[in-house]
Amino acid sequence: MAGALRIEHLVTSGTFRLDGGTWEVDNNVWLVGDDDQVLVVDPAHDADAIRTAVGDRRLAAVVCTHAHNDHVDAAPALADRTGAPVLLHPDDQVLWKLVHPHRQPDRALADGDVLEVAGTALRVLHTPGHAPGAVCLYAPELGALFSGDTLFAGGPGATRRSFSDFGTIIASIRDRLLTLPGETVVHTGHGETTSIGAEAPYLEDWVARGR
Repeated sequence: MAGALRIEHLVTSGTFRLDGGTWEVDNNVWLVGDDDQVLVVDPAHDADAIRTAVGDRRLAAVVCTHAHNDHVDAAPALADRTGAPVLLHPDDQVLWKLVHPHRQPDRALADGDVLEVAGTALRVLHTPGHAPGAVCLYAPELGALFSGDTLFAGGPGATRRSFSDFGTIIASIRDRLLTLPGETVVHTGHGETTSIGAEAPYLEDWVARGR
């Protein structure tokens, strides 16, 4: 028996580097799967810790919601140790190359792609703004959204760095995320988990600012 499908959570710590600055950060790493196979969302900082969390399960894929270093720095090491492919939207190649200039992702993500793991489907939503190739993963059977840095508890992801844009992230949230059921649980790239319903009243104000 493969056991129950579940979402597992790991926090790893390291640095975020961009535009000449460095910041200490804690990242959420999400694992979706059962006792036999699992998918990792955002391999941050510590390949050893993530590999331990995967255990003896087959790692189906290493999915990067975007290519800021704190979300992809452990991706090649994790892929090399497990044989799993690294998946990234091609619009984030410019950021990926800043972190891994000599290693390419293994597969390109596209809006509307469906990733399957342990009998459940995760739909890829291209949600640019925080980064040009940012994506969220929506798992309707789990009532879950893995939002990367597009949406947090309290508002949208930051757009004060290179390759980001406030109007674009607001459009992504308005058109791709606010249309999801309110009970959808949002598993973020940093900080606390929230829900679409909990964020909707605040997001409407953000959307008004972005018009």
